[in-house]
Amino acid sequence: MTTLPQSTEKKLGLVIDLDTCVGCHACVVSCKGWNTENYGAPLADTNAYGADPVGTFLNRVHSYEVTPEEGTAKLIHFPKSCLHCEDAPCVTVCPTGASYKRAEDGIVLVNETDCIGCGLCAWACPYGAREMDGVEKVMKKCTLCVDRIYNENLPEEDREPACVRTCPAGARHFGDFADPESNVSKLSAERGGMDLMPEQGTKPVNKYLPPRPKDQLDEVDILAPFLAPLDDAPGRDLGGFLGWLDKTLEKI
Repeated sequence: MTTLPQSTEKKLGLVIDLDTCVGCHACVVSCKGWNTENYGAPLADTNAYGADPVGTFLNRVHSYEVTPEEGTAKLIHFPKSCLHCEDAPCVTVCPTGASYKRAEDGIVLVNETDCIGCGLCAWACPYGAREMDGVEKVMKKCTLCVDRIYNENLPEEDREPACVRTCPAGARHFGDFADPESNVSKLSAERGGMDLMPEQGTKPVNKYLPPRPKDQLDEVDILAPFLAPLDDAPGRDLGGFLGWLDKTLEKI
């Protein structure tokens, strides 16, 4: 079995703002595109429009309708990928050492040449963040675009995960949680960043920012301007809509 590092120099991860995410799936598309073209074996995508499609995705967006105790129902978009947990059970169950956590930055990766496709890591992950590639028969997962963030051939602004770079709403943020002055650490502290399923004890690095409370407006009757009397002059008792219509016709 694979062992975890006692500590890591960095804790690279994502902050995902559930208040900002619009569920457009741009992060899903960019993740699929980048990891199919550049990292390891291509992500499976066969018979996409047939009766039995096979596709592998490292990032997905789930949408849920939530009904609060007060107010109307809301649609929450929930992006999910590997959370690069500090106590990652997917690593410790791997029989070949293919799944491992890097000591230098805390990223959890899979060495595809050593993976035997047993699926133990997928069973161990409480978040469903690993997928068996239907063509390559090896386990796939989010890499935090490790081939982008350290790539000095890319412009500095592109040295971040493809999903972060692509998000049109600015709902995804990348940084080092080991640095209290980093953008992700400050965001998490200011907005109450939360762990996903903390009861599992995996200590995920990625954090989620909860939706902000919405302003509550008093109920407004949009027809009120048309229903209120417009002219109280003697001899004219037309009010409401008829009064408005009468005055409008006079102007013609």
